[in-house]
Amino acid sequence: MTILLECIRISKAYDELKVVDDLDFRVHHGELRCLLGPNGAGKTTTIDLITGRQRVTGGVIALEGNVITHWSEQERARAGMGRKFQVPAVFRGLTVRQNLEVAYTKRVNPFQTMFTMRDKAAVERIEEVVELVNLRDRLDDRADILSHGETQWLEIAMVLVQSPRILFMDEPTAGMTVQETRKTGEIFNTLKGTHTLLVVEHDMSFVRDIAERITVMHMGKVLAEGTIGDIETNEEVKRVYLGQGGIGHA
Repeated sequence: MTILLECIRISKAYDELKVVDDLDFRVHHGELRCLLGPNGAGKTTTIDLITGRQRVTGGVIALEGNVITHWSEQERARAGMGRKFQVPAVFRGLTVRQNLEVAYTKRVNPFQTMFTMRDKAAVERIEEVVELVNLRDRLDDRADILSHGETQWLEIAMVLVQSPRILFMDEPTAGMTVQETRKTGEIFNTLKGTHTLLVVEHDMSFVRDIAERITVMHMGKVLAEGTIGDIETNEEVKRVYLGQGGIGHA
């Protein structure tokens, strides 16, 4: 697999405090990567730096070989970076269909947007995505009556309809029931290979279900990287994060 995203010695410092410290990180096309670490390890800040929400103090970020270190957040989004935040950000007064239509269009002119929503490609893409996230029967329901899990799936769908090159998911199962978490795992496993995902997550059973490769961060650096088996048998990871019970008991 070829490299899609590359971070070379990226750092983020606030005065003397380094939140991300000379981090080297690579994600390949079609890969589902999980980013783990204790609170304060620098996981969300790393995603903020990659997506342009925060500026790096040092280092280089490249997308498909193009250096994007100084690009704005909007430029990176247009280049194919899609992000789902921990707290769902949907339009609660709109229906599921309308939320997806708004997410699909890349136009800022409201009159052009109306025509985009009637576009055959938009209809087909929305149909494809709602089938994937199990929201077909909810298309005409307002977002404010969805369950928490359905709201999370709607935001995932809003990212997916944009067909991004890489999806960043920050704790996508937060607040979900066991059944909703299981369904989310099924969604992510369906995306493997055809989509590239970077997932920050604390639910270790969910990570076990979806992860191909895991990066563990500690104090702004990469502590370990590898498969589930590599990570749960790594003594340093056990010491700082997982505990002696291993990844299944964290």
